[in-house]
Amino acid sequence: MPFADGFHLLSRLEQVQEQDWNAIAGGQACLSHAYLHTLETTGCAGPETGWTPRHATLWQDGTPVAALPLYAKQHSYGEYVFDWAWADAYQRHGLDYYPKWLSAVPFTPIPGARLLGSSVDSRRQLLAATLEMARQSRLSSLHLLFPTEEEAAWMRDAGLLIRHGVQFHWRNAGYHDFDDFLASLNHDKRKKIRQERRRAAEHGLALRWLDGRMASAQDWAFFYRCYATTYALHRSTPYLSPAFFIQLADRQPDQVRLLLAERAGEPLAGAFFLCDEEALYGRYWGATEHLPFLHFELCYYQAIEYAIGQGLSRFEGGAQGEHKLARGLEPVPTRSAHWIADPRFRDAVDRFLAQEAEGMRFYLDELSERTPFRRENS
Repeated sequence: MPFADGFHLLSRLEQVQEQDWNAIAGGQACLSHAYLHTLETTGCAGPETGWTPRHATLWQDGTPVAALPLYAKQHSYGEYVFDWAWADAYQRHGLDYYPKWLSAVPFTPIPGARLLGSSVDSRRQLLAATLEMARQSRLSSLHLLFPTEEEAAWMRDAGLLIRHGVQFHWRNAGYHDFDDFLASLNHDKRKKIRQERRRAAEHGLALRWLDGRMASAQDWAFFYRCYATTYALHRSTPYLSPAFFIQLADRQPDQVRLLLAERAGEPLAGAFFLCDEEALYGRYWGATEHLPFLHFELCYYQAIEYAIGQGLSRFEGGAQGEHKLARGLEPVPTRSAHWIADPRFRDAVDRFLAQEAEGMRFYLDELSERTPFRRENS
């Protein structure tokens, strides 16, 4: 049912038609109606998991013209921008940090547009309306994670505090194949990667790339076993359910990729990716037995080969991980924006972020000095 003109919060994504949402969301895989709705219908993002949907929308003539994935959060898990210390400071002063407002793709640190819309004006109007809603809600804060640089500038202008981070992405410089990519690296990195790939090949595994149409229920059951094992090894609990992967593959088959490693026809490792017209996004991996260098092969080298073969502009390797630098991924600045209701804490966070930003500048400078790519005569 269409909403009256103006600003509305949606408690379920199904309250907006899929075609209407996708018309303003662009082509990024994790912002599609199918992706976000599947998180809700499989129980991964909902009140029971501390991710209560409250998607912000702006309507005109019965159609949404701008939207913002938005949640009322009861914790800070699954965000990849850490504010636990802020929550602890609130608690120590007898104040409630949770619930808080959070705009993000749940469990997914993929940077991109967060203010989705048909025009710049409608997107900026939505930002203003959302910020006013946050002020009136009496919740502690509003956080918008991994927006574009342009959006971060709008958010800064609106009075939000900007936090800086870094991820590691591989960029396609028009490489013909993996060897062409290797030729762009310095001698030590070329040698290291060749050694790692050779060691991985010695395991004698067959690799299969599958999309959502090709992967069977048995394939997804095996991958979920791998995924859950990875979390268990880190003494953590999986965010996503078995049903999520199966339903997403059914609803979004062209943007799902599953890479399986098999021995004598039996799978023993897998990696899950999202894919759109521009990029491949590394998400999850796991294995039923430890084999040296298999992680690097499945999660980085095969992904780079796939991106080259498909003519994609980049491969995003996910959050954190300096080890990715040695494997041809480069540091890329990321941003998040934060509005803190209490002026005392807002000032404290502002001072902290200024110090953190200075440290991040030094860190990025250091990373640029450690580039894996060839310099003159290397």
